[in-house]
Amino acid sequence: MDQDNQGKGDPIMSDKQVKVYSLSTCSHCKSTKKLLNECTVQYEFVDVDTLKGEERKAILDDVKKFNPRCSFPTIIIGDVVIVGYKEKEIKEALGLA
Repeated sequence: MDQDNQGKGDPIMSDKQVKVYSLSTCSHCKSTKKLLNECTVQYEFVDVDTLKGEERKAILDDVKKFNPRCSFPTIIIGDVVIVGYKEKEIKEALGLA
């Protein structure tokens, strides 16, 4: 299930859609969400490990399209795919660097 970030302050409106595929127990995933919240970026995320059955399989198939190794976090910012918590790359893709 996709969940929208409410963040604090006025969200940065961007023409780039931001989606994060993550695991609920992953420290790098938590750092990614924290960074996006601190930058007040609107984003959607899916904690893949909380899904079950066909929904989980479908989301994992989606992740593999962007990241064949299926590692987390997998972040999609517009047409840019970033695998792992890479603050500089994330900010650059968002136009914040």
